[in-house]
Amino acid sequence: QVQLVESGGGLVQPGGSLRLSCVASRIIFRIYTLGWYRQAPGKQRELVASISSRDITNYADFVKGRFTISRDNAKNTVYLQMNSLKPEDTAVYYCNINSSYWGRGTQVTVSS
Repeated sequence: QVQLVESGGGLVQPGGSLRLSCVASRIIFRIYTLGWYRQAPGKQRELVASISSRDITNYADFVKGRFTISRDNAKNTVYLQMNSLKPEDTAVYYCNINSSYWGRGTQVTVSS
């Protein structure tokens, strides 16, 4: 079974940074598009960023210029570097592979 494990979430002050990681197992990682999604209480899950097998990236407007998605195929890992965090970034962040497989999520809370 495909397994995705997210890590790196936590509590951070506005303007701070976090780096999320997602490690995949039992999958040919390099051939798939990868994504980070988030879901805040009372809201629908939304795409934050994606990266294709060719390293083409796509970002939601609300994170463009602040977040960076990257991948390390040798480590079966996708990262989300989050800078200049805002309270509205507070959500559970989920790793996704090829719009098919999901991790369990990691909580990010941005608060003073």
